[in-house]
Amino acid sequence: MAAKLLVGEAVLARSISALACAILALLVLESTVPPAQAADPETAPPAVQAVEPIVVNAPHLSVETLIDRKVYSVSTDVQSTSGTLGDVLNAIPSVDVDADGLVSLRGDGNVLILIDGKPSTQLSGSAAGENLQSISASNIDRIEVITTPPAQFKAEGAAGVINIITRKERPAGLEGSLQGSLGSGGRSVLGSSAGYGSGPLSVSLTAGYRHDNRVRLVQSDVRAPDPVTSQVLESRSVLHERMLRDVPSAEVSTRYALDERRTLSGSLGWGERGGPRRYTQVDQSTTPSGTLASLTQKTSAGHDPETSYDGKLGFSRRFAQEGEKLDLSLHRSSSHQDEHYDYVNDAFLPLAPTTYTNLNLLEDHATTEAGADYILPVGKGRSLQLGVALEREDFHYGNLGNQVDPATGAQVVDPAVTHEFRYRQQVDALYASYERGAGPWNALAGVRGEQTRTHFDEVTSGISGSGSSLRFYPSLHVERSLSEETTLSLGVSRRVSRPDPSYLDPYVDHEYAPNLRAGNAGLRPQYTESYEAGYGMEGRSLTVQLTAYYRRNRDSPTDVTQYLGNGVSLTTRANLPRNDAAGIEFSSTGNLARRVSYVLSGNAFHNQIDATALGTPGLRSTSGVNGKLKLEYRPTARDTAQIVISRTDRRLTAQGDIRAINLVNMGYRRQLRRNLTAVATVSDLFNGQRYERFESTPTFTGDYLRSVQGRVFFAGLVYSFGSARKGREAKLEYDQGE
Repeated sequence: MAAKLLVGEAVLARSISALACAILALLVLESTVPPAQAADPETAPPAVQAVEPIVVNAPHLSVETLIDRKVYSVSTDVQSTSGTLGDVLNAIPSVDVDADGLVSLRGDGNVLILIDGKPSTQLSGSAAGENLQSISASNIDRIEVITTPPAQFKAEGAAGVINIITRKERPAGLEGSLQGSLGSGGRSVLGSSAGYGSGPLSVSLTAGYRHDNRVRLVQSDVRAPDPVTSQVLESRSVLHERMLRDVPSAEVSTRYALDERRTLSGSLGWGERGGPRRYTQVDQSTTPSGTLASLTQKTSAGHDPETSYDGKLGFSRRFAQEGEKLDLSLHRSSSHQDEHYDYVNDAFLPLAPTTYTNLNLLEDHATTEAGADYILPVGKGRSLQLGVALEREDFHYGNLGNQVDPATGAQVVDPAVTHEFRYRQQVDALYASYERGAGPWNALAGVRGEQTRTHFDEVTSGISGSGSSLRFYPSLHVERSLSEETTLSLGVSRRVSRPDPSYLDPYVDHEYAPNLRAGNAGLRPQYTESYEAGYGMEGRSLTVQLTAYYRRNRDSPTDVTQYLGNGVSLTTRANLPRNDAAGIEFSSTGNLARRVSYVLSGNAFHNQIDATALGTPGLRSTSGVNGKLKLEYRPTARDTAQIVISRTDRRLTAQGDIRAINLVNMGYRRQLRRNLTAVATVSDLFNGQRYERFESTPTFTGDYLRSVQGRVFFAGLVYSFGSARKGREAKLEYDQGE
């Protein structure tokens, strides 16, 4: 087996070297190639040319259906003025964002999120959900949802890829906008965007500031026998937390056409997030008769700042043959998180002296990528695409806990909560895809090979290890036009979800004791085979999309909780031997009346898991429907009212289930002048943002709840200047709690 792996590595290395040499040769020969028409700037990974797309003009949700993806235009969507990236994603069919900002696609959380075709360190790691709820949506142009990704996308993300495309195109001259909003609870949002285009040069600058106030409740109820006395105890932990968030950000990007064939581009972004964070936690245990067995209290005060940077360089070259193109890219993304918390620990029953502790948490994540993508037309309706991608990710996690003497301030390191972990992953990839169209048929086939190398160091314990693997990921897309209005489609792909390094770190996180969390160094990647078939119909007054899908998952990661006694539980990650999912996606757009339009979408699903190997006997399954409804009413040309209703149905876990979530957002917009708009919104009208997990095992039963005070009112103004004031529609705002 080792010999086969070495042979595979050598073949892939030679293939990558050969393709790199071919690309360099093309660059050397470019001076001999006649000039071609100037290239249109592109921000997403280059895609193989597809047949004519279907464009649906829904109320602020334009949908473009390509052979391998759906593209949702959100630049004028109601959530994108002062809302967050999480707000915009929550409006996309089959995409759900929970109370912690974690994204799922068709109910599967193993989603690869890209920004302009590149991964961002902000959207991975332990703070990914919180960052998603902090990133401004005002500069987002469109969102690509790719459930069976083609070969040019990295194979990561078993559920699929969500590619967020920011606004890059700028008209000639100066244009931009200013916006400001005030919200309930002292919240505020400021934003500005400006662009300038003249001849071959275009430059854009965006800057924003967001002040947020988040209130969260975490409650855990566990019923289990005491490990010493065997007496059944009911343990409850209640945590009330308040977080203030200051989120400044800025980005500058530029594009310069060297000549009619060659274009250079670059961007640099910076962002910060953080603020004071306080909570009070009360833990108690009682007997079934109601007698109090234990009572403790912990108060915490601290801060959790994070700084991130993102830089991109690109070169685009068109050749004499129409459609022939070469793209080179270099990308670097990094984030640094440094948290500090002070604790006061009181024990009332049994009575014990007050203790003082602190905890320092460090997380560093850096990603470096280089890629080359080449498209070559090989005949009428046929094209070949080749590419190389090299990626390296570095992770560093550090935890330092101290016992503090209240009289002298002297600190003594607590080895039980002190740990350092480093992880490195390198993925070298080579891909090829081929598309051919013939009459009403169009097909796109591809394969991607990825060589993965990993290395970890448990610095504290002195343990280290390495691994290497070579895998191939094929994909196939077929599309047939039945008429001018109807289309059939088929998609097949193989994907992988490698464990986030934070899930591999065996350190036990005590930040929210008694609900402890730890990684699992033996966690395996998830491999998924996805199959789907779709039908689309576009009429003058009605559009309908239906997609049936089936996903076969191997080694899906899941949370597993064990009871340690005295009200303390430990949750870690484990692999499910079997986890299959099937369902039907549906969406429809139309008008209910002359001034009322709607977008209705949903996912009727069936999920089946076998967690016998994890101590839960038997095959379990569930069915449900996730749905979204957007209604828009325009009583006059200057006024727009909107309501958005979404429901995420119950989901299975290895030891129980996650309860359903319902959200309602409302908003109103008034055009005051041609370049000035007033907006007012209320998000999460019924405070439905909650995550509730019920668990039942032979040793304990538990109910774990995290809820956010999500009802937020906002009112603000949007002012446009320059060419931006022409034809651009101002937008409403929503805010989602984390």
